[in-house]
Amino acid sequence: MLPESASKAHEVRLSRPVRDDQSSEPNPVEDAEHGHSDTTKAVTALSELSHVDRTGAARMVDVSRKNDTERVAEATGAIRMAAETLALIKANGLKKGDVLTVARVAGTMAAKRTSELIPLCHQLPLTGIDVELTLDPELPGVRALARVRCIGKTGVEMEALTAVSVCLLTIYDMAKGVDRAMEIGYISVLYKIGGKSDPWQRA
Repeated sequence: MLPESASKAHEVRLSRPVRDDQSSEPNPVEDAEHGHSDTTKAVTALSELSHVDRTGAARMVDVSRKNDTERVAEATGAIRMAAETLALIKANGLKKGDVLTVARVAGTMAAKRTSELIPLCHQLPLTGIDVELTLDPELPGVRALARVRCIGKTGVEMEALTAVSVCLLTIYDMAKGVDRAMEIGYISVLYKIGGKSDPWQRA
């Protein structure tokens, strides 16, 4: 398996004691107003998630008041495979054809359609998409790098991540006939710029 860093799923539960004269259905906003500390903390946590309202319901963020700024994001990922499979890709020896070219096109197309795949993503007028693929014999496998740019009101991290993910999935599809044990991983954002926040870069 790929050595990926461990991740933890955080789940916010809003609950309160049930009294005889009340419904068992929790009301987090009412609880917060009456000073129930656990619920107050939970509502505060929810308010920090831009895609979740005070009741915990999913929403698409309204960005109409934000200024248009240059947005750039870069994401990376990799697919690990047998050395023989990598050699076939390098030699363009697979029956499905030119793996790297098809994967680059797939990643570019995917970035442009991210809002159709991720429910709460905004549709953005992308101005640039660069997908780079590097053969890495030490992995062995292929490393993908996607840079996405736009002038807009929200960031393009999801577009960069989607480009990398679909690019790697395409490589798997192209080569699965000779190597079904390939593994996809390492997918992450490397950096982002744009908006009010300072530029962010993975340490």
